[in-house]
Amino acid sequence: MIDLLVIGGGINGAGIARDAAGRGLRVTLCEKDDLAAHTSSASTKLIHGGLRYLEQFEFRLVRESLREREVLLRAAPHIIWPLRFVLPIDKGMRPAWILRAGLAIYDTIGGKSSLPGTRTVALDEPPHRGVLRNRLKRGFEYSDCWVEDARLVVLNAIDARERGAEICTGTECVGLERMEASWRARLRDNRGERVVEARAVVNAAGPWVDRLARLALGSGTPTRLRLVKGSHIVVPRKFPGEHAYIFQQRDGRIVFALPYERHFTLIGTTDRRFEGDPGSVAISGDERSYLRDAAARYFRSGISEDEIVHSYSGVRPLYEDNSTRNSTVTRDYAFELDASGGAPILSVYGGKITTYRKLAEHALAKLSRHLPMGGEWTRDAALPGGAMADFAQFLWEASKRFAWMPGEMLLRLARAYGTRIDAIVGQAGSLDDLGEHFGGDLYRAELEYLVREEFARTGEDVLWRRSKLGLHLPSEVRERVKEWMARNA
Repeated sequence: MIDLLVIGGGINGAGIARDAAGRGLRVTLCEKDDLAAHTSSASTKLIHGGLRYLEQFEFRLVRESLREREVLLRAAPHIIWPLRFVLPIDKGMRPAWILRAGLAIYDTIGGKSSLPGTRTVALDEPPHRGVLRNRLKRGFEYSDCWVEDARLVVLNAIDARERGAEICTGTECVGLERMEASWRARLRDNRGERVVEARAVVNAAGPWVDRLARLALGSGTPTRLRLVKGSHIVVPRKFPGEHAYIFQQRDGRIVFALPYERHFTLIGTTDRRFEGDPGSVAISGDERSYLRDAAARYFRSGISEDEIVHSYSGVRPLYEDNSTRNSTVTRDYAFELDASGGAPILSVYGGKITTYRKLAEHALAKLSRHLPMGGEWTRDAALPGGAMADFAQFLWEASKRFAWMPGEMLLRLARAYGTRIDAIVGQAGSLDDLGEHFGGDLYRAELEYLVREEFARTGEDVLWRRSKLGLHLPSEVRERVKEWMARNA
């Protein structure tokens, strides 16, 4: 008998499993695919307060998000780092005084911040001159943070496992039967089925939350769900510098243009009502055109269809608040606790990556009267690889220890694995010591680590979630990686 079965290996499920395991609960997490295989790897990859949510008067959500931005920046400085955003003032859009007032609130509503505040910038001077269209003369620059979203999920799962949780990927919950004091769950993987008994269940299945609720309860939960598709495109680098742009659109939405994987620009996102199988979501031609046009209104060079080198889409399971527009549906989270018929099941709706840690705390508070557990602990706890005072100092020290490693390779490994880089490099004193060279800066030692420590099972897990090497490696190398994973994972 375990205490808690968490169903869903996205950021909410992994965060809840980690928090619960750290409170002394016996936890099993099951995910039918890979960790972060769906919504949690298809985000805009930001840890942010959500500047546009101020227009919707979501002050509590913005305040909590900005406070969590500080917490997460301390917990994982290798995969989360500050990013400056440039917001052009554009005629016919929100006037400058409204933007400045909103940014003043944004700078202060979350309390003390370690990041620099808003300033006015001239867009007809470098580095913006020649990049943006001539009509854009001034703008504002403010702070938020970047996150490697899928890696954040994996780090939470690693920490959960190291605190005693069982993490089962490629494992689907195909049956849930409520007993008086427990749930009897049937879990199926490629080896067959097994039965797990749990005192409580967390339904963190994301876009499948209602489907799982019906499996458990025979009907959906009273909370209503709106599925909204968000899509992104990746193009060759459109501008120099490490800042990002945030572009206002005529429909009232905003679109981000972000520096991505050194050589690319990430542009997103869309907001489209979605119906169908969330597992087969893909960008549409209409969405590709929308994002190209949105960026072309601001970038002098525009974006052609041929420039798109990659795209991805995800389905956000948003709490239905009857908003008339998908872009204004709340990104806050909600819970539905059903304990009327015996053992409790808690269904999770909505949420955003930035607030996953607080969501986990609130979820466990809901279950605390049903499960004896320890108190809150995650606020000051580093995530795996993140126990460092300063990333730049860590990178400098690593460059001295691994002087034989090319600089770009060291930066990638340090960003991905932080202090756990040693678990990959070991006693190696040269690139040859890292084993088979697949291409680029990928060696067998890293693949072995990902299989051994990070739940990777397929080439897709490695190339697009544990890393973004799929953007950098030629197709023949990607195939070799997939073949190696098929033999060794």
